[in-house]
Amino acid sequence: MHAREIITSRAHPLVKRLRALLADGVRSGTAVLEGGKLIEEVLAAGVAITECAVAADTADGRHAGLVARLEARGTAVRVVAPAVLAALSEARTSQGILAIAERPAFDEDALFAGVPLIAVGVAIQNPGNVGALLRAAEAAGATGAYLTAESADAMSWKALRGSMGSAFRLPHVTGLGADAVLDRLAARGVTTIATVAQGGERYDRMDLTGPIALLLGNEGAGLGEALAARADRRVAIPMASPVESLNVSVAAGILLFEARRQRG
Repeated sequence: MHAREIITSRAHPLVKRLRALLADGVRSGTAVLEGGKLIEEVLAAGVAITECAVAADTADGRHAGLVARLEARGTAVRVVAPAVLAALSEARTSQGILAIAERPAFDEDALFAGVPLIAVGVAIQNPGNVGALLRAAEAAGATGAYLTAESADAMSWKALRGSMGSAFRLPHVTGLGADAVLDRLAARGVTTIATVAQGGERYDRMDLTGPIALLLGNEGAGLGEALAARADRRVAIPMASPVESLNVSVAAGILLFEARRQRG
């Protein structure tokens, strides 16, 4: 990398912009990416990355190749003092590079491609769980996901850390209420299956080969009886005592991969 100015002030406009986006990126139409691996995945997904801040001690080292690829795509890259970049990092140890990417906009019709296999996260409030849910859904070959209005932002730093590139590749729709999602699924002829702790069919004895949507409740309250009652069917994962529930992304992975297994 050729010599360039190093940003050393936390009052610099780029630093202020990154800080503001980290605090409230939802309304900005952008997402902040941290770490070379995530930025590589987002680049590979064809997403526009508008700006990048790289630590001076990594710009000519481990991130040199990535910086070159970003610049080749027209990304504005600025070199920042390591201490300034570390102050912006959400991680315990800064990974030496941050970037601003445009949030993807997905066509809702993509969720219903082929034989739909859709994950519906209902009020998933932990961003790490939101990210892990999207990653499990993509890995299992799901056609897409809904994240209801009460769910954490899929493009927040913690969610992106859980999903990596999946949040930029897997078609997903956010911002709808749970009842509105069920209405849309019904209109498309998709069978809705509520995940419950008890009283549901065993997941490995249920036919999951047709167009289905798995309704997954939040970390504390689950789905709630009113919403479960609206679903076409109920499914449960048998667990050894005394465990009564699973992390939502773990449950999603089990169910989605069982659907994938049945579909061959």
